[in-house]
Amino acid sequence: MSVERTTLARLAEEIDELGRRLTMVGAELRTLQSSTQPSDEVATPQAPAPYAAPVRPSAPQAPPAYAWPSPPMVQHAGQPPGGFPTVGPGMGPSLGQGMGPMPRPMGPMPAPIRRESLGEKLGKEGAGSRLLAWIGGAVTLLGIVLLLVLAIQRGWLGPLPRVLVGAVFGLALIAVGLRLHRDPAGRTGAFALAATGFAVLYLDIIAATTLYEYLPVVVGLGLGLAVVVGGLHLATQWDSALLGAAVVLGCAVCAPLITQGFTPTLVTFLLVVQLATVPVQLSKEWTPVALGAGIPPLLASAASTLVLAKPGSWTNTAAAVGAGVIGVGLAVLATRRRPEDPAALALVALAATPTLIAALFLPKTQAVLLAGGAAVVLLGVCAAVRGAAGQLAGVAGMVAAFQATVTQFDGTARTAVLLAEALLLTLVAWRVRQAFALGGGLAFAVVGAMLAWSKDFPPTMIAEFRPWTTGKLAGACLVAALILAVSVALPWTASRLGKVGQPGTNMPPWVFAGFTALYGAAGVVLTAALLAIPGRSGFLVGHVLITVSWTAAALVLLVRGINVVALRVIGLVLVGAAVLKLILFDLAALDGMARVAVFLCAGLILLAAGARYARQVAATARPEEKIS
Repeated sequence: MSVERTTLARLAEEIDELGRRLTMVGAELRTLQSSTQPSDEVATPQAPAPYAAPVRPSAPQAPPAYAWPSPPMVQHAGQPPGGFPTVGPGMGPSLGQGMGPMPRPMGPMPAPIRRESLGEKLGKEGAGSRLLAWIGGAVTLLGIVLLLVLAIQRGWLGPLPRVLVGAVFGLALIAVGLRLHRDPAGRTGAFALAATGFAVLYLDIIAATTLYEYLPVVVGLGLGLAVVVGGLHLATQWDSALLGAAVVLGCAVCAPLITQGFTPTLVTFLLVVQLATVPVQLSKEWTPVALGAGIPPLLASAASTLVLAKPGSWTNTAAAVGAGVIGVGLAVLATRRRPEDPAALALVALAATPTLIAALFLPKTQAVLLAGGAAVVLLGVCAAVRGAAGQLAGVAGMVAAFQATVTQFDGTARTAVLLAEALLLTLVAWRVRQAFALGGGLAFAVVGAMLAWSKDFPPTMIAEFRPWTTGKLAGACLVAALILAVSVALPWTASRLGKVGQPGTNMPPWVFAGFTALYGAAGVVLTAALLAIPGRSGFLVGHVLITVSWTAAALVLLVRGINVVALRVIGLVLVGAAVLKLILFDLAALDGMARVAVFLCAGLILLAAGARYARQVAATARPEEKIS
């Protein structure tokens, strides 16, 4: 009882000491408040006794440094000299131990930033003028394009006067924009006028090159590049991403109206616009400019293949390949400086799309070379570039590889190659520890398994005896072996990567993989037996071997899994599968000596497994009993 009273007394003293310190903190805070207010409005703060009230400052001044007084210490029996008392056993550390200077009070948390609504943005001063200026520029540009088309249809003026008028009008718009930019109040209109002028000049060059053929294609491309570069340079000088995006989109959106459709020439002019944005993409983080220059060539190339141009033509294929190569190259350059740039990531993911679409309309050999080349380039980018860009390139490369595979192979070879690629991707995912490679392996495995299930290795091949040819049996044996390997590799790799839990905690994926592996293993054994012993005898021997092999594998897993939960669970599941096969299939499908042999062999192995497993469990538990 005396120890408890002493402990409670110490706690009471420490709480009193803590109260005195809080009183001193309050006095200091009142001193700080009085020092930040005018002297004629502040009353003298009274600090609680025994501390004297702080002196009222005559003028605002910095808060004085407060010296903490040393409180009187009470020495108790068993207490270390000069320190705070310690608490008895089981009550935790003393309140006085380790107490440093009192922390400063924290300020108010900053309010969350609220996004402005569309109405609030439009209600700002000057928003209406900017909106009107840009709408006016867009309408003006569209009107010029329509005027040019109408002049061509009705024969107004001649081709050369039309080109000259367009050039003069574009230069005039740029000149007016430059003059308005000198006045800060007129800069919104300057941006719209300058963007419209550059777009008019670019469209005028396209018309002179494609419609009237006044300019060779190379000269027209060079002049167009100069115009777009000039517009983007002006946008950089004025530090306006909006002007740069308007120049790029104005050139790209209206160009199909001049070329009268989606043609390889249009794709080439759009690629010139994309190349002109390289300096801006390397120096500025202007995502709208990058998207406005990168997406139109891809869309135009795909439309050129699918809609208007002749599918399979070399000019169209070359334009598609150029769009893909330039898109991937610029995206890789951009990700070197900004790894998470959304425009660059979008281009990496979509750049190969026109190439793969063009490959669909080529002869088989050319289509395989085109799709395979795209896969090699994209997988090389995946290996060289880290982060999200490399992963997106890897996914696009796997899509290209899939297209090349299904184009080159057919029948059992296609199924086998898809499953082999699934196994390879799974091993790569384990080696580099990348989940997207594992996802690609799963996708290839699903497609290959569906093809095998429907054509190359159907369930009827196991359930019914038919006079299969040697080639069919050999192909089915290869496919079944690949199914077995993929069924083992996929869940194991997913477990290593942390995507799937152990069998004891996450059973469904492992059960599904186990049944798939049993299906593959049964196919390997049965087809090998039929190849070795043709006819119904081989079919019966194969099923006997299947059941016996399942029970033997269960024995091995149970013995090896004494201390490994995963192996033990798989072994017990395999025992259940073997018993089900004995009752549901072997008892009805087999006859004669085959039925007797399978039941005797399976029963003896299960008996041996039970006895051996019991001895292993007892041997494992005996040391634990001795230790306890």
